[in-house]
Amino acid sequence: MGQFNRDQHKAAGYSEDVLPTKEQERKWGIGNFFTVWMGSVHNIPNYIAIGGLFALGLSVGQVFAAIIVASVIIAAMLVLNGHAGSKYGLPFAMLLRLSFGTKGAMIPGVLRGVIAAIMWFGFQTYAGSQALSILIGKLWPAYLTLGGDWNFLGLSLSALISFLLFWLFNVALIFGGMGFLGKFSNILSPLVYIVFGGMAIWAINLAGGIGPILAHTGHGVAGNKILLFFAAVTAVVAAWAAPIVNVSDFTRMAKSTKAQAIGQTIGLVIAYLLFAVASIAIIVGSEIAFGTPIWNVLDVVARFNGTFAVAISVLTLSLTTLSVNVTGNIVPAGYQLASLFPKKVTFRLGAIIAAIIGILVMPWKLMENATSIFTFLNIVGGILAPVTGIMLAQYFVVTKTEFDLNELYEKKGKYNYRNGFNLNAIITTIVAGVLCLIGNFVPFFKPLYDISWFVGIITAFILYTLLEWPHLKGSLFEKTPKLNEENS
Repeated sequence: MGQFNRDQHKAAGYSEDVLPTKEQERKWGIGNFFTVWMGSVHNIPNYIAIGGLFALGLSVGQVFAAIIVASVIIAAMLVLNGHAGSKYGLPFAMLLRLSFGTKGAMIPGVLRGVIAAIMWFGFQTYAGSQALSILIGKLWPAYLTLGGDWNFLGLSLSALISFLLFWLFNVALIFGGMGFLGKFSNILSPLVYIVFGGMAIWAINLAGGIGPILAHTGHGVAGNKILLFFAAVTAVVAAWAAPIVNVSDFTRMAKSTKAQAIGQTIGLVIAYLLFAVASIAIIVGSEIAFGTPIWNVLDVVARFNGTFAVAISVLTLSLTTLSVNVTGNIVPAGYQLASLFPKKVTFRLGAIIAAIIGILVMPWKLMENATSIFTFLNIVGGILAPVTGIMLAQYFVVTKTEFDLNELYEKKGKYNYRNGFNLNAIITTIVAGVLCLIGNFVPFFKPLYDISWFVGIITAFILYTLLEWPHLKGSLFEKTPKLNEENS
């Protein structure tokens, strides 16, 4: 495989950001990976998704089982797709070249960094704006009735003002606010557990103890119970479709593969165990107490009597949403747009463009009812799951975890495939993506759409392997050297 020539590739124009992380800089241990994702579990969209599962009629036991099964799958995917990052120190952008080619890597990059990121940005922004409305409404009750029956594409005047205000907070962080936000990130994560833990205890007390919550049977499930259970698991896993794709951006900092594997697995499972207890207690407990299903955790917060309790809950949710939204959505979108149009678009301009598109997608439509969030999650899962399936098949089956790092950074190397594109990967992405999403338009295929993430990753893994398998000594479309021939 040979020694990686860092100086040569820096001279060719590659920055340190995209070169493999140096051994001495890989300092993340089990503890770092144990905590890195814990704050991401407890967010507004995740709670809304769990509320949607109860709205579908699942029981407490079924929802709990779906969450735990999903947590194991999420951890496994993060560990497996993070293997190349921990072994080679590779960032996501460069790892994509291994399967999609030097130019083709832009396709999944756009799917993750632009389309999925902008969708998530809009959704998180609207969720955060709802929290802001609750806070302002507690301090100024008349705010919630501003404009009377006036609405803009489904938004009342107060909701529109809150959305635009929260949108501006997100945009402001693009212009130098990230340093300030970063200083408080270590404080915010514990606050999330304090707030949601307090909400869970409050809901349990309202419901008359843990017994009534455990005895809650749901409203009955219509249709195939097995398929609905997988749909429930899909809803939880699909929320992680984006981090699973670019997890190597984190695991490239790992001391070892063992460290990231143990840390991520234990961290995710424990975080989701706590999340399962808290979310079920809050959603079911409040339903028992108030006699009506409350699928949006923000509606629970709105029922708090104390202004201080509302304020600390809303501020925590808003700040964590800001942090996750900017770093996980708007920043990747900004960089991806800048890379697509390097001569015309800067990072900041790209981020502003992405933020504006985030308004145009009308994200509030995804929270109109208890189950509308599943449309969002199924689309995101259907877009990104095929990319994950291709990456796993290429790395574990085709290259068997061994490849030439120097060739990966060569524009005319073996991973250039055909004029920079690996047609096998592109064909697989299209076929698997269509299979995932066609059920949204053709009722016959709706069962596939309901479990889009599973359909996408399994279809892509199998199809890509089949396309590559007979041609490991040469591509399906042109004769090229065997991808792992340096290890033959």
